[in-house]
Amino acid sequence: MIEILISIFVIQIVYVTFFTLRMILTLKNQRYYAAGISCIEITIYVLGLNMVLQYLDQPISLIVYAVGYGLGVLVGTWIEEKIALGYVTLRIIVNDPETQLANKLRDSGYGVTTWIGHGRDGDRMMYEVLAKRKNQKKLYKSILEIEPKAFIVTYEPTQLYGGFWTKSTRR
Repeated sequence: MIEILISIFVIQIVYVTFFTLRMILTLKNQRYYAAGISCIEITIYVLGLNMVLQYLDQPISLIVYAVGYGLGVLVGTWIEEKIALGYVTLRIIVNDPETQLANKLRDSGYGVTTWIGHGRDGDRMMYEVLAKRKNQKKLYKSILEIEPKAFIVTYEPTQLYGGFWTKSTRR
């Protein structure tokens, strides 16, 4: 019986990992990869569910199935964080309009758009930076090394059009 429980557990982790990745790929408009993963996902799902249904009279099999599901979500999201598909846009607000943040970020290869904002306590320097998600932590670190008091808001763009990144983002 222990072999069956281990099999249910592993199958469920693998299934839900694929499920999580498929959902993320679908949201990132990677439909062909999502469709390919779904073929594998459903096969694994049917195998795992079949095993649980054969041992439905033993509640431990259902518990193992549920715990495997939870761990599969964690593994899937961990893998997605490592792959880091897509892009992020950072809106940065800095108190000092004379800062050299834009030039330093541009020297590091980032596209930076700037403008002056008017806040409650005076003018602020505003920045918008587009970066690959996999570079997000490095970009945050670079910003905070230069401007430790920067206010940063991050969001994920759903579509990109135009700008100097057009050719590289279409790949």
